[in-house]
Amino acid sequence: MPIYTRTGDRGRTRVVGGARDKDDLRVEAYGTVDEANAFVGQAVAQLDPDRDKDLIGHLVDIQQELFDCGADLAALPGKRPYKVRREMADRLEPLIDAYMAEAVPVKRFILPGGHPAAACLHVCRVVVRRAERRVVALSRREEINPEVLRYLNRLSDFFFAAARAVNARAGKGDIEYIRSPEVFRNGGKKPADQAP
Repeated sequence: MPIYTRTGDRGRTRVVGGARDKDDLRVEAYGTVDEANAFVGQAVAQLDPDRDKDLIGHLVDIQQELFDCGADLAALPGKRPYKVRREMADRLEPLIDAYMAEAVPVKRFILPGGHPAAACLHVCRVVVRRAERRVVALSRREEINPEVLRYLNRLSDFFFAAARAVNARAGKGDIEYIRSPEVFRNGGKKPADQAP
């Protein structure tokens, strides 16, 4: 069975409950979530399977949850029950705290980079932030599962913390943005958004 359908040759695609143009806000939203998921897979491939076994397990769970986000966004309202639940975002909060505790406190914004896996986790963070913006835009025009937005917001914080933990485990310090004022409170335990 071929994977190509030719239905998208004229810029249209199917969602659950109808069809949309490929640049439709709904398609943009779940497409950006899918893009984030691909970068998570790339990060997993760059992690040390022994040293980072815990993080790999969490990231594989996150990939499943990102598929749930995409499924909720790809379905028109009322076409099927939502998959993303509040506890999915709640589960990330203690993980964020634990991974932030592995790294030394910071006072300024940091530059994305360090270990290759950490750099990739920073890419995950910014792509999830872009997905979040797409979902916000969609929510202003159509009904969405609000838990998707909550999950994505928490997930970008998780990737920030995970990237810092990977750098710490690899013995690579974060590089602070030297032109930044001191913006972190509580020794960097509660990260602000990375945008300077």
